[in-house]
Amino acid sequence: MKTCGVLALQGDFEAHCRAVERVGGKPVEVRSAGDLKRCDSFIIPGGESTTMLKLLNAEKLVEPILQFSRLHPVYGSCAGAILLAQEVSHPTQPSLGLLDIEIERNAYGRQVDSRIVKVSVETEKENAQMEAVFIRAPIIRRVGATVRTLASYQGNSVWVEQGRHMVTTFHPELTSDLRVHRRFLEKS
Repeated sequence: MKTCGVLALQGDFEAHCRAVERVGGKPVEVRSAGDLKRCDSFIIPGGESTTMLKLLNAEKLVEPILQFSRLHPVYGSCAGAILLAQEVSHPTQPSLGLLDIEIERNAYGRQVDSRIVKVSVETEKENAQMEAVFIRAPIIRRVGATVRTLASYQGNSVWVEQGRHMVTTFHPELTSDLRVHRRFLEKS
């Protein structure tokens, strides 16, 4: 059974833990570098990216996550996607820079503009739709040459991967569709 760490400092980490269990993984709530060492993969959930960044720094987790990412897959949803992007705008902020993407914070609008929509899935195995929950979601404004789009919405990439790492600008943990978590756990 693969062990998947879920950052448990802020955000809806419990929903990601349940999704990991539903696809046959063993979730571990990560609050320290020691917790991270027990994991085969790692998820940074949605939440508030600036708050998460402050907490990562306060708990001295930035460098352990960067070291972990050199050998293991890391996935970020919504705020987690912001933290994994190489460039962040609206406003600019530091990030971990694990994927060659530029992301704009809260680009779909305020909390009242949150929505549940169907997005186009573009993997080899399927060319279908999936339900996506956008909550104050960011938009990926640029994808690098080695970044692969797995799903899009309104012409924007909303699920991408680069090597072992992956992000979604939506919250798959809030739906019954397990394709995102299943694909991620297959990477570890």
